Amino acid sequence: MTTQLSARERVLLAFEDLLISDGERAATLDAVAAAAGVSKGGLLYHFKSREALTAGLVAKMREQAETDFAQMRIAPEGGAHYYVKTSVVGDSTFDRTLIAAMRLAQGEDHTVRAAFEELHTTWLELLLADVGDPAIARAIMLIGDGLYYNAALFGIPPSNEAQGEMQALLDVVAELKSRGRS
Repeated sequence: MTTQLSARERVLLAFEDLLISDGERAATLDAVAAAAGVSKGGLLYHFKSREALTAGLVAKMREQAETDFAQMRIAPEGGAHYYVKTSVVGDSTFDRTLIAAMRLAQGEDHTVRAAFEELHTTWLELLLADVGDPAIARAIMLIGDGLYYNAALFGIPPSNEAQGEMQALLDVVAELKSRGRS
């Protein structure tokens, strides 16, 4: 069964899509309303300004991040393994929201940057809780960040190649983790 999105959800998705495909400058209120299939008045009913629309995107990102944090906390292989394994850009709703928010963070939007700092702080705390050493936790975070950056910039390599590379990195993470716990 397909659920129908609310006008508010359609507006946020249209904002994300425009940010991802055309950049921040193209994501005007008029363009977002048109892409969402709502009137500008309908958009303004849900988001009184561009700042409110950005705040809505940040709230969505934080909500999705909380789900990710919860999954990281209970991951059977541990938080470090989970973080690296999920650091390849896919087509999940969380990935799309992160990429859209990154477009805003590249500009002058300090609220989005602050939200990313909060997310990174939590990811780092979860990594530290898993590996026990601040330098190793930071190294693992940088491995994950590098994977995310490369996948976003260059795409994901063919599946067999990607699986082999991922397993090699997960082996490195396991080795680093054992060093942190010894």
